[in-house]
Amino acid sequence: MNITTGLIRKYNVAAPRYTSYPTMPNWEPEKWSLNSWLVSVKEAYEKSRSTGISLYIHLPFCESLCTYCGCTTRITKNHAVEEPYIAAVLKEFSYYVQLLEEKPLVREIHLGGGTPTFFSPENLKYLVNGILANCRKTEDAEFSFEAHPANTTKAHLQVLYNLGFRRLSLGIQDFDPKVQDIINRRQTEEEVWDVMINARKIGYTSINFDLIYGLPLQTLQSIIDTVSKVREMKPDRIAFYSYAHVPWIKPGQRKFTELDLPADEVKRQLYETGERLLTEAGYYDIGMDHFSLPEDRLFQSAQDGTLHRNFMGYTDRYTKLSIGLGVSSISDSWTAFAQNIKTLEPYLEAINKGQFPVFKGHVLTEEDKVARKIILDIMCKYHASWKEDDLDPIQVYQRLEELLADDLCILGRNEITITDLGKAFLRNICMAFDERLAASRPAGQAFSMAI
Repeated sequence: MNITTGLIRKYNVAAPRYTSYPTMPNWEPEKWSLNSWLVSVKEAYEKSRSTGISLYIHLPFCESLCTYCGCTTRITKNHAVEEPYIAAVLKEFSYYVQLLEEKPLVREIHLGGGTPTFFSPENLKYLVNGILANCRKTEDAEFSFEAHPANTTKAHLQVLYNLGFRRLSLGIQDFDPKVQDIINRRQTEEEVWDVMINARKIGYTSINFDLIYGLPLQTLQSIIDTVSKVREMKPDRIAFYSYAHVPWIKPGQRKFTELDLPADEVKRQLYETGERLLTEAGYYDIGMDHFSLPEDRLFQSAQDGTLHRNFMGYTDRYTKLSIGLGVSSISDSWTAFAQNIKTLEPYLEAINKGQFPVFKGHVLTEEDKVARKIILDIMCKYHASWKEDDLDPIQVYQRLEELLADDLCILGRNEITITDLGKAFLRNICMAFDERLAASRPAGQAFSMAI
């Protein structure tokens, strides 16, 4: 769908991605405590004892810095860091097992980074076996991991497959050598093909590609070439993200300037071109910036209304309790959030002292819970409803007035439906329901641009 220049300029403002609500800049850590977090974990676990919880394990190490990256990383070529870090993660998990007073039932494990495949296959086996020794699996448990195509070996794939992993996500971003050079992210088409072929032969059932539009030096032709190659490889899922330029948070992005980035209208053209090429190849638009083949569970969950969004983006399953392990990981009990210490040495120090390594969080108010559900439904279902007394109808209309006038949404009695045009502006529409953002915008720019 071609979006007019006027709409792009009007709505290209700093906006949250809404992988959570409240967004982290609007957390209230002064009203949060470790004890309140642990109480919320136990309460959420009691409600999900029979259905299972999720584990996210952050593996922060990378051998080189990708300058576009917004993740928490530690750059090193010293692989001696692997075993001590794994030991700390396993010890952290044991603290949660002790808190829950039983081996928890786990429905989902995801290894994120950083670069999980920085770790040797043997050490990944050590990590996962250590986790599995302290938990039980649901029958439909799904294990997934992120991988760099340039260092993911057949041994990595086989070891993780043997441990129950069936889904992997490959960071591609762009195949153009000029773009790869400026973002310091290099993998060849041949390396990606090798991982794909090996993964399919071993038996992986779902492969995701991460692509990014709006990168420095990216052109319409580089998007066409990249997506054309992706279509040949035919991954099951594709995350086609907007590049988030936040150099005030990630100094590595200062390797280039705003002048190297595609202008607003050009950036939107990059997305629309990629979107068209993907839909022509049989992919379906799933939520914001995600695509799926109809055979994949991500598409099926979107169809049956079970699509969910969390800190990792879209997922085909929801668990009430998600525990994050490792440096900077974020945990979610639905009624509260907690984030681990963000730097390696203090994290290890806390673990070795027998402490939970969380350092801040947020306890959701009743108003937060209402807004969270509405925003989540907009992101996942393009429709949301609320109870009569949940929101002030006059305030809702005032905040949505311009969006309604631009045909981005339809407002009914205690409900909202996103139009096809409005799907390109989900972040802007969600902002209308973001009570905390309306009440107190963070000092300075805290978010990337919406377009």
